[in-house]
Amino acid sequence: MTWTAPEAQRTPGSLVGGERGMLTGYLGRFRSTLLRCAGLTGEQLAERTVPPSDLTLRGLLRHMAKVERTWFRERFAEQSLDPMYDPAQGKDADFEDLDPARAADDYARLVEECRLADAVIADASLDDTFTHDGEVFSLRLVHVHMIGEYALHIGHADLVRERLDGVTGD
Repeated sequence: MTWTAPEAQRTPGSLVGGERGMLTGYLGRFRSTLLRCAGLTGEQLAERTVPPSDLTLRGLLRHMAKVERTWFRERFAEQSLDPMYDPAQGKDADFEDLDPARAADDYARLVEECRLADAVIADASLDDTFTHDGEVFSLRLVHVHMIGEYALHIGHADLVRERLDGVTGD
């Protein structure tokens, strides 16, 4: 039986409230927007629809799972984790290894990385910092960076999805 992406409810972002609520709310909104692949099969998620780009919805799901892990768990929480994708395939392995049979696992991996990211920052302050490559970063900056990452890739996803089945964002 062919796997089909489940329905994902879009998380609303708050239009009023404190800084933490705004940042986590909009990050949640953008995460849930990327997960809105309902009705697409693993084959469709792996389809390259915008030549000459090799961009796919599945590649975007895999990429954002890696980005979530990197920024929140590896950098901020300083967890030592095995690479998510085969390092022998290069830094863009998240966009290259697109076996449709593993689409459900990749979708679930992004959902799980978001959950794990939220868990490691649950009790942290936006002012908490870490050092990466000699630069000091705050958790606040990580939120802003992640919102920007998602915003960029949701635009890509919208174009890919429209080419797949005509569905566009709202």
